Amino acid sequence: MKNSFKIILVLVAFLFTSSVFAQNKSKFGHINSADLLKVMPGRDSIQKVVDAYLLTLQTQLKNMQSELETKYADYTVNEKTYSELIKTTKQKELQDLNDRIQTFQSTAQEDWQNKENELLTPLINKAKKGIEDVAKENGYTYIFDTSAGVLLYFEPTDDIAPLVKKKLGIK
Repeated sequence: MKNSFKIILVLVAFLFTSSVFAQNKSKFGHINSADLLKVMPGRDSIQKVVDAYLLTLQTQLKNMQSELETKYADYTVNEKTYSELIKTTKQKELQDLNDRIQTFQSTAQEDWQNKENELLTPLINKAKKGIEDVAKENGYTYIFDTSAGVLLYFEPTDDIAPLVKKKLGIK
């Protein structure tokens, strides 16, 4: 009788822990958010604005570089005719222009990235909300972003991109 009681106790414990583990089973999914962003409505118009802004910055940089090249060519042609004062002034002018170009390049790169981030933020937030909604509606515990490359290996999971696209009205 003692053995029967122990066996029943072990069976009850086993059934209880099995049901607890079954209830806590995690559901994993994945999505490539970069691919999702590429097909979202409004992405093309944002890209056009960003590209136009980049072109404006590149044009300004080319103009500055052309000015430097012109002034340097003038300096090299006329250097021998310049007095020391004019020569020193022209050298300083060339150095200052070169420094302005360097500053413009680094500032323009940062400015362009800020502009792109500013324009993409609403789209990213919309995608994030769509992903969160689909995850909640379909009982997912974790969603991995395969575009970020954070996982080196994972078992096959459900790709929720079609569900998110449907939720966001993307074909």
